Amino acid sequence: MPTFEYTVRDQSGKVVTGTREAENEGTLARGLQEEGYLPVRMRRVRARARRRGAQAGQPVLVDATKRKKTGGIIIGGVKLKDLSVFSRQFATMINAGVSLVRCLSVLREQTGSARLRQVILDLQTEVEAGATLSSAMNKHPRTFNNLTVGLVRAGEVGGVLDETLERLATFLEKDMELRRKVKAAMTYPTLVLIAAFGIVTFLVTFILPKFMAMFKDLGVKEMPPTTQMLMDVSNFLTNGFPHRQIMVGAVAFGLWIAFKRFTRTKFGKRLWDMFRLKIPVFGKLNHRIAIARFARTLGTLLTSGVPILSAMETVAATVDNEIIGDAIMKARASIREGESIGPPLQKSNMFPPMVVHMVSIGEETGALDGMLGKIADFYEQEVDAALQSLTASLEPIMIVVLGLVVGFIVISMFMPLLAVVSSLSAGDEGG
Repeated sequence: MPTFEYTVRDQSGKVVTGTREAENEGTLARGLQEEGYLPVRMRRVRARARRRGAQAGQPVLVDATKRKKTGGIIIGGVKLKDLSVFSRQFATMINAGVSLVRCLSVLREQTGSARLRQVILDLQTEVEAGATLSSAMNKHPRTFNNLTVGLVRAGEVGGVLDETLERLATFLEKDMELRRKVKAAMTYPTLVLIAAFGIVTFLVTFILPKFMAMFKDLGVKEMPPTTQMLMDVSNFLTNGFPHRQIMVGAVAFGLWIAFKRFTRTKFGKRLWDMFRLKIPVFGKLNHRIAIARFARTLGTLLTSGVPILSAMETVAATVDNEIIGDAIMKARASIREGESIGPPLQKSNMFPPMVVHMVSIGEETGALDGMLGKIADFYEQEVDAALQSLTASLEPIMIVVLGLVVGFIVISMFMPLLAVVSSLSAGDEGG
C-alpha cells in the first residue's frame, strides 16, 4: 500500500504533518476528516523516505511561528462569474476529500481568468507555508470581499469548509442572476438612447449645414427661434474642428472622473446613495435590490455559523449603500447592547414593515436565517417583476421621445422654407 506525507490542521488551527499508508489521496483525506483534521497537502512518498522521527499514522506538530513568509500580490478585481465557478468547483473538490493545496492547483489550471490564476497561485503558496485559506484570501481584498473571507473562516473553524463554499457559490450565482436581470432590462433603453444621440448628432452635424447654405442662397435673414438654436448648436459642433471637439470631450471626461472620485469619498458616496434611493422610478428598484442583497447576505452568513455581530458588520460593508449600511450598523449596536434587531431597522425607515416583522419573528423563533432567505426570495421576485414592468413601460416612452426629438429637428429645418414659400406666394399674388 502506498505511503503519503500529509499536512493538515486540527480543530484548534494548529498545523500538523505526518505520514500514513492509504489506497489513494481520497481515502487518506476522508480518514483524516473523520478524525477532525482539515487536509491541506498530501504527497505520495516512498516508505523509506518517511520523515525522520515520525511514525506512520502519527501526526507531528509544527511550530506555526516558523512558517515561510510569502508576499501576497494584490490583484485587481475578478469577474463575478469566475468567482462563482471557482467557489462551486472548490466546494465540489473539498467535499470529495481532495486536499486543499491540490484543489488550488487544479483550480489554478482550470480558470480562464489570468488575474484569478495569479491570485490562486498566491493562495496556494500561502497555504503551503502554513497559513489558513481565509488569511490568504484576506490579502486580496479586491478579489475576495468580507463576505467571502468570513464564510471561509467560519467553514475552517467549524470543519465544514465544503458547505460554506457551496453556500458562497449559491450566493454568488443568485447575485449574478440578479445583476444579469438588471443589465438585461437596461440594455434596450441604453441602445435607444445611443441611437437617438447618433441620429440627432448626424442631423445637426451633416444635414442641417446643407439647409443653412440653402437658406443663405435663398436670402433668408431672420430665422425662427428653434431653427436659430439648432444652427448655433451645429456651428459649435462643426466649426473649430478638431480643437473644439477635443476640448468638449476633455471637459466631459474630466467631469466624469471628478464625479467618480467624489462618489468614492464618504460624503459623496452617501449623497449618491441617497439620490439612488430617492430618484423617481429607479429609486424603488434600487431599494428592493439593496433589501434583497441584505437578506441574502445576512442569511448566508448566519446559516454558515458566522456570529451575528460579525455577520451584520460584513453585510453593512457589502450591501453597497451607505444609508442602508448605517441602519444595519445601528441595529448591530442594539444587538450588542442586548436589544433585538427589529426596532432599529424600523426606526431607520429604510426597511419595509414586512421585512421588520419577519426579521423580528425569525429572531424570536430562532429561525432568523431561514426567514431572511424567504425575504430574499420575495424581494428578488419583486425586483424581477419591477424590471419587467419597467422595461415594458420604457420601450414606448423611449420611442415617443425619440420621435419628438427627430420631429422637432425636422420641423425646425423646414420652417424657414415654409416662410420663403409663403413670401414668394404673396409676391406672385401681389404681382
